Amino acid sequence: MSKQHIHTKTELQGYRKELRKKLTPAEAFLWTQLKARKLDNKRFTKQHSIGYYIVDFYCASERLIIELDGQGHFTPEGQEYDRKRTIYLESFGYKVIRFENKMVFDCLPSVIKEIRDCFKKTCE
Repeated sequence: MSKQHIHTKTELQGYRKELRKKLTPAEAFLWTQLKARKLDNKRFTKQHSIGYYIVDFYCASERLIIELDGQGHFTPEGQEYDRKRTIYLESFGYKVIRFENKMVFDCLPSVIKEIRDCFKKTCE
């Protein structure tokens, strides 16, 4: 799949739009920190598709994907799905960082610091 054809696939447009309207509480809370270039003037989009996956938050200039994980991610099936998904996204040169939903509410300064630590360099 060429680079120009992996972003914002038209066939996922309706689903992305629906997801944007129904953010989880953790996604909505983190979005207040990311939207409108509030975080270091970086542009983030929410519910962005790359290939046939829809990521929670995406910053193109930093090639950074932020995923928030709720209960469904902690099952063996959920972990395997996330592992395969991460491998796929990283194969295009993106860095994927994940946070538990609870961390967004309980440790927001740490979450923001970890996101910032990924700017202008590769997160390791």
